[in-house]
Amino acid sequence: MATEFGGKYSPGNKTMEMPETVVRTVKPRAMGRARLMFFAPLPLLLTGFGQIGAGSVGGIVRDFGAFAILILAAWLLREGLKAEAEYNMRSRARRPALPRKIIASDLCGIGVAVAAFHGGELVLPVVLGALAMALHLVAFGLDPLKNKGMDGLENLASRRAALAIEEAEAHVADIIKAGERLKDPALSKRLKSFTASARAMFRTIEDDPRDLTTARKYLSVYLVGARDATIKFADLYAKTHDASARADYEALLADLETNFDAERKEMLLDDRSDLDVEIDVLRNRLRLEGVQS
Repeated sequence: MATEFGGKYSPGNKTMEMPETVVRTVKPRAMGRARLMFFAPLPLLLTGFGQIGAGSVGGIVRDFGAFAILILAAWLLREGLKAEAEYNMRSRARRPALPRKIIASDLCGIGVAVAAFHGGELVLPVVLGALAMALHLVAFGLDPLKNKGMDGLENLASRRAALAIEEAEAHVADIIKAGERLKDPALSKRLKSFTASARAMFRTIEDDPRDLTTARKYLSVYLVGARDATIKFADLYAKTHDASARADYEALLADLETNFDAERKEMLLDDRSDLDVEIDVLRNRLRLEGVQS
């Protein structure tokens, strides 16, 4: 049963924009190193243009091809880290459908091998490519390869809750993406606070899937409405910076956050009531059996 805990890292703690553990998960340390992977292939552009001047068709194909492969590997790595962050943030999650980090390591090895290919020599490019692939795996690791917390989902309610939360997380991701276009620290802070409240509700439902029935409108209707409102407001605010529209949008987020928090607390109170009933039933049974006076 879901039980509310207080403290610095509690989802209900309003002194933080988001729980620290969530911030660490959404922005892993490896992300900084992943960004550097976009800059590593840049010398191949210079050598590629040099090959144009030299009239070497093979050199042009090799350098520009290796550059394209390594840039694709860097992009897949970044997306893989984002998918891993979402996976780590949830107590129940499906493994990423596409192992982006593993594919990125393979492409990194291929890109290095292509860049090192000169004069028909194969051994050195293959060795360098294999080394690059291994170092990539050591630096960034593998993708999550199995579902988390879903092996024991034997009843329909748990499976339905997992699927509903997966869909709701997609709505939250769309809201965050649209909010990034606002370029306004105060609005970003308000938006992060609302999405943190929504995700706190997700975690509560994961702990007790029976709460899905009462929370379904929050996971679908309200989140879809918040997503659509955020997208429309971002489009409008980028053009007009309308103060009235901004005030209305902030009020909407405040109302949504209040309602999400209230519903989550109601879920926890219902869980406490269920616990009290279970305790009373057990006590009565102990008295009937003469174990407790």
